[in-house]
Amino acid sequence: MIEMVYRERAVFHDRTDAGRQLALRLQGYRRREAVVFAVPRGGVPVAVEVARRLRSPLDIVIPRKIPIPAEPEAGYGAVTEDGTVVLNESLLKGLGLTDKEISFQVGAVRAEIERRSNMFRSRLPASPPIAGRTAIIVDDGLASGFTMIAAIRSLKKREAAEAVVASPVASGAAHDLVTKEADEVVCLHVSRTYPFAVASFYLNWNDLTDDEVVRFLERWAGGLGQGGKRP
Repeated sequence: MIEMVYRERAVFHDRTDAGRQLALRLQGYRRREAVVFAVPRGGVPVAVEVARRLRSPLDIVIPRKIPIPAEPEAGYGAVTEDGTVVLNESLLKGLGLTDKEISFQVGAVRAEIERRSNMFRSRLPASPPIAGRTAIIVDDGLASGFTMIAAIRSLKKREAAEAVVASPVASGAAHDLVTKEADEVVCLHVSRTYPFAVASFYLNWNDLTDDEVVRFLERWAGGLGQGGKRP
């Protein structure tokens, strides 16, 4: 089942507001053995709100784009901490990269993933094994969809019973791509206009730093999460 809402425009005050709105659409998962997985950095504030309102454990999954050498802000695929690699084959054909160059870049990205994983996981209480449970993978938006596909495949390798993607907003191309991989996609707004930018759907937007992510996770672990009081 694919759940979508089409509107002219969807605006969220910030990532926390987006998480609250997204949680309303995910209430059916409160009675399931679900684990909420945040995609750092931007997905963490969204996922904290989702996990809090679903009364679910919070964990992280870290997919990272593999940057195009001449244009590092863009990517031609993604990799996760367990080495799951997803490549945009149609884009890759035009880049002329060798297997050796791709392997080198994948290794560099995995080193950054390991750094983030060590930092962020040290702030979280241990979550239950995902095998046999529902994984709800939360990000602040889907632009290309390749990092989310890497996250889905990584959690499927860990024997998640189902992978549910939850995002406040997605481009039409990313939504269509992710729909083929996920068991369910819950998205508040699917935009089929070009150009597409996740930031344009938020009134207050900034690129989160590691320290800001750590503070969100520490607040969760210190009282807002499963170990403390809930609203």
